Amino acid sequence: MEAKDLEKKEERSLNFLERIIEDDLANGRVPNNTIVTRFPPEPNGYLHIGHIKSICINFGLAEKYGGRCHLRLDDTNPEKEELEYIEAIQHDITWLGFDWGDYLYHASDYYGQFYDIAVNLIKDGKAYIDSLSAEQIREYRGTLTTPGKNSPDRDRPIAENLRLFEEMRAGKHAEGTYVLRAKLDMASPNLNMRDPTLYRIKFAHHPRTGDVWCIYPMYDYSHPISDAIEGITHSICTLEFEDHRPAYDWATSIDGIDHTPRQYEFARLNISYMLMSKRRLLNLVKLGVVSGWNDPRMPTITGIRRRGYSPESLRDFVDRVGVAKVESLVDYNLLEFCAREDLNKRAKRVMAVLDPLKVVIINYPQDKTEWFDADNNPEDPEAGTRSIPFSGEIFIEREDFMEVPIKGYHRLYPGNEIRLKHAYYITCTDVLKDDEGNITEVHCTYDPESQGGTTPDRRRVRGTSHWVSAKHAITAEVRLYDKLFLAEIPGEATGDYLDDINPDSLVTLDNCKLEPSLQEAKPGEYLQFIRTGYFMADAIDHKTSQPVFNRTVSLRDSWSKKVKKQNL
Repeated sequence: MEAKDLEKKEERSLNFLERIIEDDLANGRVPNNTIVTRFPPEPNGYLHIGHIKSICINFGLAEKYGGRCHLRLDDTNPEKEELEYIEAIQHDITWLGFDWGDYLYHASDYYGQFYDIAVNLIKDGKAYIDSLSAEQIREYRGTLTTPGKNSPDRDRPIAENLRLFEEMRAGKHAEGTYVLRAKLDMASPNLNMRDPTLYRIKFAHHPRTGDVWCIYPMYDYSHPISDAIEGITHSICTLEFEDHRPAYDWATSIDGIDHTPRQYEFARLNISYMLMSKRRLLNLVKLGVVSGWNDPRMPTITGIRRRGYSPESLRDFVDRVGVAKVESLVDYNLLEFCAREDLNKRAKRVMAVLDPLKVVIINYPQDKTEWFDADNNPEDPEAGTRSIPFSGEIFIEREDFMEVPIKGYHRLYPGNEIRLKHAYYITCTDVLKDDEGNITEVHCTYDPESQGGTTPDRRRVRGTSHWVSAKHAITAEVRLYDKLFLAEIPGEATGDYLDDINPDSLVTLDNCKLEPSLQEAKPGEYLQFIRTGYFMADAIDHKTSQPVFNRTVSLRDSWSKKVKKQNL
């Protein structure tokens, strides 16, 4: 392939934002040739997986082109903002592997500048104090097909506007009495340009500024000016802000603002079976549907982390989804696929029996214990090995035994021989039951010459089971998490997303038997329970004396099969 063809191939692989940036750099439209992006979350809740796409795009573009990405907390709505959310946002971004360095800002850093700019707008006759109520402002604004009409206060004298604005600032007027509006065009086809509100009165304690201010700027005013102050070159946001771009361009063109950033929009991340609304997620918490923002079923970053997803798998997921300008619904199975792909490489293999059935090996010495070496991860030779104990009484999964086997069943049943992973061949000789006919114990014999899976006669068996030594096992609680919703688009059928809650999104097993190495497991350590799935010790409830493990994802995509079966 010639050099020109390689260049064309590389050009085709760029997403539309990368093409914009490269064109801007090539044509000298970037000050100091330095790309500056920003991630501007509002600290009124925890970040969710939808925010990961914006985080990866903004930080990723800055990193790719040798620039920087600012973290700016949009703290202009003090009623809903808490220090807890501010700290959580920073922790989540760091966990994902991004660093804003010295560039941490808050919209409240610029409150004085916002105010001064607003005063100048009033002086220039470009803003006015309006006494219409919020409902009246909506009525006067008009609709998409009918123009708005001017407020009776639109021609209020400049001196009076200045006096009222100063009184608003001094706390002399009640909430809802007045707002400051830009004097633009009430007949504009874009409703956002019909004299948008710039300031409103709010007597609310601010997490950073306390009670210094009782008027707060609106997002469409504060956000673009913050970008301009910080020298942002590319203000990248989701498509719902596309209609706000004219307001953004107006705000960054106000007299006295020296830098003009540009806004670009991309399609937000929508994933099947998930909600991407802070308001609805907060409602799930308030209603007790989940235990909190960090419930492992929640799509919040803190919940996903607690469930056991790795930051690398989430960044891979976003990369696979790509950057586009058209909204689409991403299949949840892709998220789980990325988790499996990543965890397969990094997770330590261990043996855990979730539904234990005792097996007594009648010809194994009663007081004997052997220790076998087991590889920690066959995908990673450098992961080393660990020792696991073996004794005459073990636990296997109840589903690995069938008294009357069905066709094609190759696990343990009377007269059948199977291999115990890392140990011996065993053959079932007897079955014990309680008075109600439930199987309580299985008796077997073992072949002492079969350790490691080979025998002198080189016979082979078709079934292999994992196991745990009964006298060395630790007892743990295991939480099996699944999708929180049953519908691809929660609430689409009935209008109420609560109707689609999955009653089996959490199944708790409290008598699981795990190999003793898991006594030392800690949150943050990625584990694969052999033949079961990927797990992690719970970050909140796990204790050495009372182990608790969360299932991140099963080893295989069982959900698609379940849905397909229901639709037959």
